[in-house]
Amino acid sequence: MQPEDPTALTPTGIGPMRASLFLLRLAPQGRLLLVIALMIGVAVTEGLGIILLVPMLALLDTGGTGDASGMTIAHWIGDMGLPLDLRNLLALFVVLVALRALMLAARAIAGLRLEIALVDGLRDRLYRAILAAQWRMTGGMRQTDNVSMMISRVDTAGYCFNRTLGLAATLVTLGGIAATAFYLSPKLAGIAIVGGLLVLAGFSRFRQRSQELGVALGDAYDAIHSQLQQGLAALRLIKMLGRERRSAADARAVFAQLRQAQLDYVRSLHFGQVLLQSGAALALAVIVWLAIARWHTDANRLLPLIALSARAVPLLSEVVSAWQDWLHSAPSAMEVEGQLRQLERFAEPVVPEGAIPPALEHSIALEDVTLAHDDRSLAALLGASILFPARKITAIMGHSGSGKSTVADLVSGLIAPDSGTVTLDRVALDDDARCLWRKAVAYVQQEPVLFNGSIRENLLWAEPEADEAAMIAALRDASALFVLDLPKGLDTLVGDSGRQLSGGERQRIVLARALLRHPALLILDEATSALDAANEAAIGEAISRLRGRMTIIIIGHRGALSGMADRLVTLDGGRVVACIDQAIDP
Repeated sequence: MQPEDPTALTPTGIGPMRASLFLLRLAPQGRLLLVIALMIGVAVTEGLGIILLVPMLALLDTGGTGDASGMTIAHWIGDMGLPLDLRNLLALFVVLVALRALMLAARAIAGLRLEIALVDGLRDRLYRAILAAQWRMTGGMRQTDNVSMMISRVDTAGYCFNRTLGLAATLVTLGGIAATAFYLSPKLAGIAIVGGLLVLAGFSRFRQRSQELGVALGDAYDAIHSQLQQGLAALRLIKMLGRERRSAADARAVFAQLRQAQLDYVRSLHFGQVLLQSGAALALAVIVWLAIARWHTDANRLLPLIALSARAVPLLSEVVSAWQDWLHSAPSAMEVEGQLRQLERFAEPVVPEGAIPPALEHSIALEDVTLAHDDRSLAALLGASILFPARKITAIMGHSGSGKSTVADLVSGLIAPDSGTVTLDRVALDDDARCLWRKAVAYVQQEPVLFNGSIRENLLWAEPEADEAAMIAALRDASALFVLDLPKGLDTLVGDSGRQLSGGERQRIVLARALLRHPALLILDEATSALDAANEAAIGEAISRLRGRMTIIIIGHRGALSGMADRLVTLDGGRVVACIDQAIDP
């Protein structure tokens, strides 16, 4: 089951807005309200500062002795109990500018804290959604895409949120300037606003281009993550084949794709800025000419209007820049939203803390089970019925693609069948019971998975509260007591993916980790297919010691361990073609 394409979920034009609303809903609301309040405060103090220029110019026009008391601003100052003179006006102007600067700094810090909280929360929610989603969905996803989503796309979504706030802050400030301009001259303010809107309307093509380039940038980052992860994972093979230059060339190609997308966007952004500032300057010149030549506007009012217009031009430029940045980054936010919605739609039930998994007393069974994977034309299993007796060893044999691993996924509770039932002691495993049952299952796959850390830390993944005695007992059961002979014993570092150990050593440690949780069902999925005879024999000895203590299922396409099985089941093309009970010497 593949995630649906999030960009296909929204019609062009409303997707970015929906993505921004999605981010705003996720943001901590208290911090968001603080940022909005600071935006308004900045706009108000900026407008008041410019309005103060009117009485100051009136006083300066008469050497500081003129009468400005007829102006509305003078009544406000009088209500504050201050004499209307140049000294007090200048002092009030300085206070307003300082207050605005403080609020700008506070807004920047609060905005950054808000963005960090959003990005960290979004990344955490996305990762938890991947962990909680049904395996049939996440198992079919490219993990490089998930890495790119959680790193690049979420960061870009955070930038989209940042630019949303920046756009809102600039628009609020422009609103304050527009209100100030209307106070000074409604006619000139109206003309200036119409001119500004016309300039913005001329940028529709640039805005559309920004969104297209945002999609291209996201694709470029996906290609980089995929190329680097594949190249580094295959480093040994690349060196053995002498393909270092080819690999480096492939990496350069995807980096060049990224740089081209970035350059295209910067080129589009700055070319638009040239047109904007030229158009805004022309509009300002026309307004000033009309004010002086046609309407003979008083200089004491015209100069503050010119100051407002001069302040509005870079703000208008910032609106266009923030708008383009927002559209450019919105595709990533849209993809994150779509991915989250899809993952959470297929979330598994939450298992309560401390819940006890069902016991396995008699058997676990597949009854007429059919299952087909979405990316394959043929079903993985077709009407399969298999009984696994409790505390017995059952071997599932068959060629690659015969359905063996699908059987393991079904009996472990990892997936549910399309039809038929999986039963535990004759009771069907529903969604809740299946998730709880997994707590009693241990799974050892062909490629041993170890985390970068010590052997002790890797064992504690299975049972965080286990003491050293329990770990040593699990190592003994897994024929892995060689760990105690290592220079640092349990505290030996295994390296990235356990590369400091041999394949057989890794597999025996993984088996010990599985046994540390005292499972009711142990599944060994091709666990010895890549091992030498000595390590295979060591694991065989471990399985012999476990006989009768737990139910064991051995998955394999060759019969190295089949002689140890009480029951041998053979699959071919998703069907059960043989089921033989073997007599095993105690």
